[in-house]
Amino acid sequence: MKTTYRDFHSVDFDACLALFDSNVPTYFSEVERQDFIDFLLDLPGPYLVVKDSKGEIVACGGFAFVQESHSADLCWGMVEQTHHKRGLGLALLNARLERIRQHPAITHVNLNTCQKTEAFFKRVGFVTQQVTKDGFAPGLHRHDMTLSL
Repeated sequence: MKTTYRDFHSVDFDACLALFDSNVPTYFSEVERQDFIDFLLDLPGPYLVVKDSKGEIVACGGFAFVQESHSADLCWGMVEQTHHKRGLGLALLNARLERIRQHPAITHVNLNTCQKTEAFFKRVGFVTQQVTKDGFAPGLHRHDMTLSL
């Protein structure tokens, strides 16, 4: 599948919200929806959208720099549910990491994810630092993970 990446624009809001909704309840909880809306309305850093060959947004994700700790936090990465297992998540992750690596002062990348995607991030080198049972919602445990650059 041919894809293109670009920075988020306000016209992408509804498409990104639809991506979120496609991943409820498996990867996100409905109670997180307002947090995602608030995030999109006040982005703390770069946020990318991925378009397929038809021009439809099929994935999105971003990051924010935390200068005082020489780190970057991955923010709200997701792939439209019907497009899972096609390599889009890995491609989006690599695009974000590539941008982060352009900043030599950044020494590590942090993220929090649920237990259902922990193995995906472990395969690329993230290490689980802490697990909080039901940290996102009942049945969605929060896994705080770090990748050293």
